[in-house]
Amino acid sequence: MSQSVADDPSVAAYRRLRAAHLNEVTAALDDHVGRLDWSREQIDRHRTARLRALLGYARERSPFHAERLRGLDPATATVADLATLPMMTKQDAQENWDAIVTTRDLDRVRAERILAEQTWFSYTPGGEQIFSSGGSSGVRGVYVWDWQFFVSAACLAWRTQAREEQRQPSTGLSRLAVLSAGEPPHASTPLFDVPTAPGMETVVIPVGGPFDDVLAAVAAAKPTHLFGYASVIGRLARAASRGELSISPVRVSTNSEPLLDEDRQAIREAWAAPVHNLWGSTEIGVQAVGCAHGEGLHIAEDEVVLERVDENGRPVAPDEPAVRTLATGLANRTFPFIRYDLGDQVTLLPDPCPCGSAFARVADIGGRRDDDFRYGSITVPASAFRYVLGTDPRISEYQVTQTACGADILAVGDPDVGHVTAAVVAALRVQGLADATIRIQVVERLQRLSGSGKLRRFVPLR
Repeated sequence: MSQSVADDPSVAAYRRLRAAHLNEVTAALDDHVGRLDWSREQIDRHRTARLRALLGYARERSPFHAERLRGLDPATATVADLATLPMMTKQDAQENWDAIVTTRDLDRVRAERILAEQTWFSYTPGGEQIFSSGGSSGVRGVYVWDWQFFVSAACLAWRTQAREEQRQPSTGLSRLAVLSAGEPPHASTPLFDVPTAPGMETVVIPVGGPFDDVLAAVAAAKPTHLFGYASVIGRLARAASRGELSISPVRVSTNSEPLLDEDRQAIREAWAAPVHNLWGSTEIGVQAVGCAHGEGLHIAEDEVVLERVDENGRPVAPDEPAVRTLATGLANRTFPFIRYDLGDQVTLLPDPCPCGSAFARVADIGGRRDDDFRYGSITVPASAFRYVLGTDPRISEYQVTQTACGADILAVGDPDVGHVTAAVVAALRVQGLADATIRIQVVERLQRLSGSGKLRRFVPLR
């Protein structure tokens, strides 16, 4: 955070509210840790009650959901009844923003104004936080998290690690290094900058700059706990194995990207530390977290309903392949997501987990590291483009195709092409690619694959 931002009175006000918010997370964390030992019956009973509360509230306060829920009685609804509702897409969420949000003193125009005017992360008078992200889909989204939703999301993100800290308390000073976007409008920094043990210090290290700067910052921080993008932590682990980084983390948590086998192996070889992988989204918060004892990730079934469905949105059997995964977040009352298409495919793991938890598991979310562009010896991560394109309010969607000395970008919306071009060039220069050639073309829509409807967001040069 720059000195000028740190001196801003609104930032001081944010810090006071943030401290209060973290205290509420701490107060709720013990309850969430206790839930990890719930029986299957307790999980199902709690989830059904939470679902009915969400559906009843959404029907009364959200015109968008009132229309979708016309034929369903929230008071008696079950998880199985969700299959009678239509899917909700990212396009639906962004095009119907004002009809979805349940608080009448907040609309899309005001949310955009908050994003444009805030000098740092901030709270609305009603205690909400506004975030924006281009995400892996490339469709820019604006999201509102209410006070209690943040508490829920933070507890889901950290309760598994907190339980392990309680079972094996750290001796001496604990320091958490959070490797994230580091600044607004991304939700990752406030969500993950949360201590999991008494007296734990935290430091946020932005990962948008050159890797050497990240490496130096981590070395200076000497963290006992690491949390951040899987690819960045994997790269740090390889640097440690080469003798370029001297730290000894006792616990590692990864998020935001698929945790590839090569990175998990690098972490194991460098530090022999337990790895907690997290699968989440700005829309839902946290969907599943790894326990570090068994394979895959435990679904946060007490706060999320996941449905594996076919191309028509119909649920499939646990042992059948699914085309997509729909999520219903049970904690966000201000901007409900009900049967929301996450765009991910998941596989259920049928066997009990060695940790003993009754929460269902999914296999680690698959992925390939082919979104990064390589220019000779220089690797430019996809995040360098996302930080610019995914948060520009005048770009609703984009596609980036690598060229020999830069990239061609298709943008949907009404961007300031000159400004965006200069910003992308500057972002690539930070990554070591000097004087990149960037061409931006504004289009009405992007061409998707006819079968799956998917879009390759980043197309590398072959």
